[in-house]
Amino acid sequence: MGDGKNATASAGGAWDSALPVGDFAAIRSVGFEPVGQVFGAAVYYPGTVLGAGCPGTSAEYVLRDPPEPPGGATGPRPARVHGAVDPAAKVAHGLYEGRRTAIERMTGQCAELGGHGIVGAALRIREIPPDPLTAGAIEFTVIGTAVRAGGCPPLRRPFAADLSGPDFAKLIMTGWAPAGIALGISVSGLHDDSVPPSSGPLPTENAEVAAWTALVAKARQGARRYLEQAVRGVGADGVVVSAATLRVRGGPCHAHPGGTDYLAEATITGTAVARFGRPPGATPPRLSVLRLDEGLSSGAPGL
Repeated sequence: MGDGKNATASAGGAWDSALPVGDFAAIRSVGFEPVGQVFGAAVYYPGTVLGAGCPGTSAEYVLRDPPEPPGGATGPRPARVHGAVDPAAKVAHGLYEGRRTAIERMTGQCAELGGHGIVGAALRIREIPPDPLTAGAIEFTVIGTAVRAGGCPPLRRPFAADLSGPDFAKLIMTGWAPAGIALGISVSGLHDDSVPPSSGPLPTENAEVAAWTALVAKARQGARRYLEQAVRGVGADGVVVSAATLRVRGGPCHAHPGGTDYLAEATITGTAVARFGRPPGATPPRLSVLRLDEGLSSGAPGL
């Protein structure tokens, strides 16, 4: 969305949004107005996922945004990768970067429109299967509605929230504000040569497969840990989780014929939130306009 639409929105012209009527009424009840629909997309080639390398017993990663450079520079910041660079880590990196790129582009459109933040951001992931002419890919898209509070100065960086309009209004009315979309992603890998259950080889009754249990548990625990790091990274106090998914997939191991490689992908998505302006337990006022520069402008930029 270029300068022409920004000028139209600033001059009080027509705007579009992805908000249902109830959500539109809810954000207006706390002093916000929509300024336009915003969108971000990225298509990533998954690269080496399964079959080209053996993940071994486990593999993890953590991606964190480095500290903001002096002078308050804006724009996307390169992420650092910690952990072994193996097939599982490559998958984790692609899953993170695809989501992050789409969100950054959506947030950039919000800034162009003069918005203070985004409400109702909906992230979708679609796998594009390969065909004889093209390789497979993963498409990341996110769409939301940019909003602005009248009479408030621009934020150093717009916030993004995957909350609905009513949930956003409840958050504001109880003294909390969104700081950004937080992601916790963990991928663990396992090479399986017919791993026996904990009760012994090839039982005739139900039994736990301890190695697979550990694989799933490790992925979930890693996602929660990295979500907490993301929340701390934006200076927020907590996170309101909107989605938690776990996917396990497998394929033949090319490095060790006869075995199977499994990857467990755990993802947690939510809105990081921070308290503003009022001590805990105080009665929330009936807000007409929220001063966004109180509590948010001094914090770290949203994810």
